[in-house]
Amino acid sequence: MTLDLIAPSGDQYEIAYDDQRAVVVAVGGGVREYTVGDRAILDGYPKPQMADGARGQALVPWPNRVKDGKWTWQGKEMQLALTEPEQHNAIHGLARWLGWRAVERDDTSVCVACTTYPQTGYPWPLRVRNLYSLGPDGLRVQMSVTNLGTLPAPVAAGMHPYITAGTATVGEAELHIPAATWLPTGEQQIPTGREPVEGSAYDFRTPRLIGDTQIDYTFTDLERGDDERFRLRLRDPGTGRAVTFWVGPAFPFVEVFTGDALPDESRRRQGLGVEPMTAPPNALATGESLVVLEAGASWTGEWGITPD
Repeated sequence: MTLDLIAPSGDQYEIAYDDQRAVVVAVGGGVREYTVGDRAILDGYPKPQMADGARGQALVPWPNRVKDGKWTWQGKEMQLALTEPEQHNAIHGLARWLGWRAVERDDTSVCVACTTYPQTGYPWPLRVRNLYSLGPDGLRVQMSVTNLGTLPAPVAAGMHPYITAGTATVGEAELHIPAATWLPTGEQQIPTGREPVEGSAYDFRTPRLIGDTQIDYTFTDLERGDDERFRLRLRDPGTGRAVTFWVGPAFPFVEVFTGDALPDESRRRQGLGVEPMTAPPNALATGESLVVLEAGASWTGEWGITPD
């Protein structure tokens, strides 16, 4: 019998438009690579390796952390598996290591989907779909979650790409975050409240170099354009090359991560993690901004990347 070997990220689905190219993967339903010509737009990972630092993965039914993995729903205490044991948290949901499959595909787009089944700590089945498409404005991602169960399901969602403007480190890049509020964290990187960015080290409402600033925080009160999109911009001041990361109205929170805490030192500060989120960290425990899906109901959100 011949054994078919697979890549750690599973099946690879390549899409292209003009000189743009993206590779979507089966493991985690994420995007492993996005380039324009010979220029990398995402700080991704090679085909022979696993996704590190949640790179490009889908985060459902919660993004970020749940403190101690404990939460309560309608009076019932829940206990999630502690998938971040060093900080005693449950992190980034249930879908990030599942095998997804392509359900629609053409030259410029691919839709991948998976089902998360009921388990200890989260007893609702969900159908998750990510539609990736390339076009004149770059990469666009439509994410949807459907409750396949018979009871209402509390849901939060997010994704975890890392963008790059081509600088050797993120400290050499200029960052613009038009957001008025950041969420400081304490023990276990759980938010302790909300603070205005004004007067803090995290005020990037006027574009400036990241420098030595270490960021691993959630931003909210996002400034949006007439199209209801929030736009974060990362720019290489040496070449003028820039990447604009946008989120639609379904994502009121964005986590920004300079990568200082990544386990692999060679990967630290190479790309900027920009995570669209429907809810802040620890949302299952606090209930803040959770979407409650009735049986058969769906939620949909969009985000994208525009190379300048």
